[in-house]
Amino acid sequence: MLTSLDKTWGLVLGASSGIGRACALAMAQQGMNVVGVHFDTAAAARSVAELADEITACGVQARFHNLNAARKSTRDELVGTLGELTDGAGLKILLHSLAFGTLVRYLPEQTGGPMLTQRQLEMTMDVMAHSLLYWVQDLCAAGLLRPGAKVYAMTSAGAVQHLPSYGAVSAAKVALESHVRQLACELAPRGVAVNALRAGVTLTPALRRIPEHEEFSRDSARNNPHHRLTTPQDVAEAVVLLSATTSSWITGNTIGVDGGELLAAGGSWASQEGIRQDG
Repeated sequence: MLTSLDKTWGLVLGASSGIGRACALAMAQQGMNVVGVHFDTAAAARSVAELADEITACGVQARFHNLNAARKSTRDELVGTLGELTDGAGLKILLHSLAFGTLVRYLPEQTGGPMLTQRQLEMTMDVMAHSLLYWVQDLCAAGLLRPGAKVYAMTSAGAVQHLPSYGAVSAAKVALESHVRQLACELAPRGVAVNALRAGVTLTPALRRIPEHEEFSRDSARNNPHHRLTTPQDVAEAVVLLSATTSSWITGNTIGVDGGELLAAGGSWASQEGIRQDG
């Protein structure tokens, strides 16, 4: 059954820029109240304030928190707040769009350079993959994921393809997709859908931090059947569209939102993900 997002609540992890920002705004335009979590320096405060103003201009509530979404203390603080904000009704959407991971290669190049450390790998896995599970666990325990709720995690073609600096992030994306499948099965009896969205190459601040991004962005735009890159708005439109139902029958998938890019890539790819928690 189709449903309205009006007066419901959405939680965006990684809300200050890129895909997370576009999704937060698209939710608001459909009448959804938005809670955003971002992890930024003071320099980004103006941009976040502007986003909050755009959201409230849609006639809905906007609550932004500059906190590390991967920390237990953040979940402890915000889950209780979410219960109060939603008046016990829970969330309609949880969007996990965290992009904080190392871009260090596994092994040094022949000419020298750094090598991936255990600490860097564990941090990348924890933020970009395991934090999804921990948020879902805590929201479920608080009764905030109810029938009709949707959980989305942002993945990339890097889960199945190679890029020199992307090894740790690729491993995290594989783990993230595995968490999505497991959570989908465990949440099915509760009527909650869980899916991963595989965006095509998207020009976000996170992408620009990947050393090889310029060449792969050019190749991706050339090879995409639409002859352009994915935009954050493309992804936001998919989130809103998939959420306009009470059904949980579309669940456990990795859904391509790339205009056919992966089909035509010919081995050339890049990702919208990078080294910040801003989606």
